[in-house]
Amino acid sequence: MTSSAKVVEPAFQGAGQRVGTEIWRIENFQPVALPKSDYGKFYSGDSYIVLQTTSGKGGAYLFDIHFWIGKDSSQDEAGTAAIKAVELDTVLGGRAVQHREVQGHESDKFLSYFKPCIVPLEGGFASGFKKPEEDKFETRLYICKGKRVVKMKQVPFARSSLNHDDVFILDTETKIYQFNGANSNIQERAKALEVVHHLMDQYHHGKCDFAIIEDGKLVAESDSGEFWVLFGGFAPIGKKAISEDDVVLERTPAKIYGINDGQLKLEDGPPSKSMLENNKCFLLDCGSEVYVWVGRVTQVDDRKAASKAAEEFVVSEKRPKSTRITQVIQGHETHEFKSNFESWPVGTTTSTSGGEEGRGKVAALLKQQGVDVNKGATKTTTPVNEEVPPLLESNGKIEVWCVNGNAKTSLPKEEIGKFYCGDCYIVLYTYHSGEKKEEFYLTTWIGKESVQDDQITATRLASTMWSSLKGRPVQGRIYQGKEPPQFISLFQPMVLLKGGISTGYKKLIADKNMTDETYTSDGIALVQVSGTSAHNNKSIQVEAVASSLSSSDCFVLQSGNALFTWHGNASSFEQQQWAAKVAEFLKPGLAIKHTKEGTESSAFWFALGGKQSYNSKAATAEVVVRDPHLYTFSLKNGKLEVSEVFNFCQDDLLTEDMLILDTHAEVFVWIGQSVDPKEKQKAFDVGQKYIEHAVYLEGLSLEVPLYKVSEGYEPCFFKVFFSWENSKSVIQGNSFQKKLIHLFGASVRSESNDRSRISTNGGPTQRASAMAALTSAFNSSGKLNNNERPKSSGDGGPTQRASAMAALTSAFNSTSKPKTATSLPARAGQGSQRAAAVAALSSVLTAEQIQAGQTEASIHSSRSSPSLESALSDTLKVENMGSEVGDVTPPPEGSSEKDATEGDRLSVSTETAEAADSIEVSQEETAEANGGETTFSYDRLRSKSTNPVRGIDYKKRETYLSDEEFKKVFGLTKEAFYQQPKWKQDMQKRKLDLF
Repeated sequence: MTSSAKVVEPAFQGAGQRVGTEIWRIENFQPVALPKSDYGKFYSGDSYIVLQTTSGKGGAYLFDIHFWIGKDSSQDEAGTAAIKAVELDTVLGGRAVQHREVQGHESDKFLSYFKPCIVPLEGGFASGFKKPEEDKFETRLYICKGKRVVKMKQVPFARSSLNHDDVFILDTETKIYQFNGANSNIQERAKALEVVHHLMDQYHHGKCDFAIIEDGKLVAESDSGEFWVLFGGFAPIGKKAISEDDVVLERTPAKIYGINDGQLKLEDGPPSKSMLENNKCFLLDCGSEVYVWVGRVTQVDDRKAASKAAEEFVVSEKRPKSTRITQVIQGHETHEFKSNFESWPVGTTTSTSGGEEGRGKVAALLKQQGVDVNKGATKTTTPVNEEVPPLLESNGKIEVWCVNGNAKTSLPKEEIGKFYCGDCYIVLYTYHSGEKKEEFYLTTWIGKESVQDDQITATRLASTMWSSLKGRPVQGRIYQGKEPPQFISLFQPMVLLKGGISTGYKKLIADKNMTDETYTSDGIALVQVSGTSAHNNKSIQVEAVASSLSSSDCFVLQSGNALFTWHGNASSFEQQQWAAKVAEFLKPGLAIKHTKEGTESSAFWFALGGKQSYNSKAATAEVVVRDPHLYTFSLKNGKLEVSEVFNFCQDDLLTEDMLILDTHAEVFVWIGQSVDPKEKQKAFDVGQKYIEHAVYLEGLSLEVPLYKVSEGYEPCFFKVFFSWENSKSVIQGNSFQKKLIHLFGASVRSESNDRSRISTNGGPTQRASAMAALTSAFNSSGKLNNNERPKSSGDGGPTQRASAMAALTSAFNSTSKPKTATSLPARAGQGSQRAAAVAALSSVLTAEQIQAGQTEASIHSSRSSPSLESALSDTLKVENMGSEVGDVTPPPEGSSEKDATEGDRLSVSTETAEAADSIEVSQEETAEANGGETTFSYDRLRSKSTNPVRGIDYKKRETYLSDEEFKKVFGLTKEAFYQQPKWKQDMQKRKLDLF
């Protein structure tokens, strides 16, 4: 700790000494450490400072400082938080990235520290707000936004707060409801489930019920009824009102300002790294975000002035509260900051105080997976222990093809492992994973001297193989010299040889009058052996001269029928073993002459053209390890834009998305199962665009290995970057369905299956039964009340009955009307309407029973009510299950269940009669009613037939057509017809008047 840091702020003493999160709240304009039990709770009347410490290069720490400003926090407190953040940065050595966070507009990075969400609370400490009594439960309504991190905002507990476009959580003392707006994003629904789970655990001690309310759909009428009762009864909800929270600022062309004594001066021209001076501060304006760049040798007072200037800039430019302010220090610029420059020359940034590149997150993840990072190298000259990455299971089947022209040629087993620099190869490895299922590793290997035509052919043929295997293989593209350990370990050994055997390569060197140096088994060749274990055993043919030797390696020298192995004095025993394997691989069965450095024979030197000096110093391998990063992306006008997923985990791999994982050693494009097939075909193109994007910003190699990975078929060397749970990857469905099953158990899945079964076998019979029960109940209710005065809607009399009747009629009629393209939107709101009908009917019948006293009529009514509710419950549940899963259009605005007349009651009677006709009938019953016949003509089966068939199941009219007439009427066979989705079957049946 520096001497200047000791006098800055006592509360920050010892800060940043461990990986994790530390939080201070501003109390009386001083930072006070917050107890860990309060982490994640942020009061709107306060301001906070949050420090996130992560492990960086060479064991050094990386710091992110966020100062969070509550919406009701005073300006003075907010200013204090900003100043104290600068002081905390000073304590940490002046190299933290600082972020300004405004309540409701927090950055994804900030929210990622508090997964699944932060809980915003009213009140505060220093601003004079009264802190709520935590032992007194208060029902709260929240709106949840965000696919991977949740922005949770408390809204007024009123029906007017709801809309069709968002996801809401209603947290009551005994039950939590998740309301999914009909047009809400499926991924936001999934993320909200995590919030519900969090609230249940943290604020209800796990003792709380949970229900999902689907806007426009009925999942469980009792839950839906309960939910709407809490809002005073069901009524249509309105359109979403646009607020400042929904305004998304567009990124504008960046402008850069110099900051001098707190004053801004616009610099000429587009931002360039050359403009940045290490003794000054600069402001980079990107529209939606403002950056303050701080030179390495600037003073603390200058940094405070720059921070204040940025705040004033946002106000003077009338930017919204959502505008973020981020401060970066020279040498620690973020990816997002650098992406605003046309180019960012790498290799010239200030090195960190932590020294050379260290192990970082990759090593930690490997250790979590149980990989022995100490296994491998025994070479005493290696400065660090070798990290052994996860490798593919051994004992699989390997096939290799060499590409030549427009075709590929299979290599014989004895040639597998030899790669010529002028050729391209396709490798397919089939193996069984730990789950005992068949897995595939498919990749192309591109030689440095191969021709472009062969490269294109190799990529095309590999993609065809990938498609033929239904996208299951991990598909890679590997350039010579950048082979990853998983690839190398497939070959025991792997040898890279000079020259090539393809026609394209031969023509290339002939056109250029170049000497063909292609390796031959009877020529002279020198092969360098540097590997020590299975995953790094690659050997390379070098120029056959003495100067190519190195004391730290072993070599294999082939001269006609003479074969030597040469062991450098600094080589390891493992290298010497691999050298023997390489010699046997190149010249099987030939006697090997083992030679140690300093004991070479004249024949050895003669083969190399004479003795020469060579490198006798031990080589130290440069270890480059970077933290892995996960990105979402979008393509705008052909330009790739990426957004980082911070503190990523397996749950961030959403089935509807493609994402990019950059480990610096390789790049993966992960493809969710629900991604459009056309988009899946673009995976390699997206990966290549990302690589080109990262070459200039992150120093990534243009030839880095590139993989595409399909959901459900992730290999071990991809999973290692996540705390992987195999149980999550086997769950089927969209993001919401997967999360629901994972968090709330397999019972949800079986419940879903039951619903599917009911929707197939239930229907008109139950509906007719329910309508009959309803008619009986209402007739008895009507008789009971004939001599009573009309009651107001509040008393549960005729007005309320009419309202309930209207709701029920609307719900039932919607199910009987043909669902044509024009009538589909009206169906969206029917689930909630049916739920409201059940709740309203229950209320009506209960009220009438009470008012009737102990008369016989009331007893009859009370007896009929349960059967009515039961029948209606079964009917509505059945009919709802037939509705399709997915986003739907909201119910029409202005619709109401209040307008009912006596005619509505007549329409119910009509519906009862129609429903009674649609009773499921067995084939035997049909035959009995029609003199033994079970097939009928199309004219008689049509619903508008003048000579209709009796005694059939009217829901399945098409089944009574003969096979020949069915094909004539529908234009396809019965088998093909029933393989179509249900909605498509119904559409065709309606068109042919068979519905």
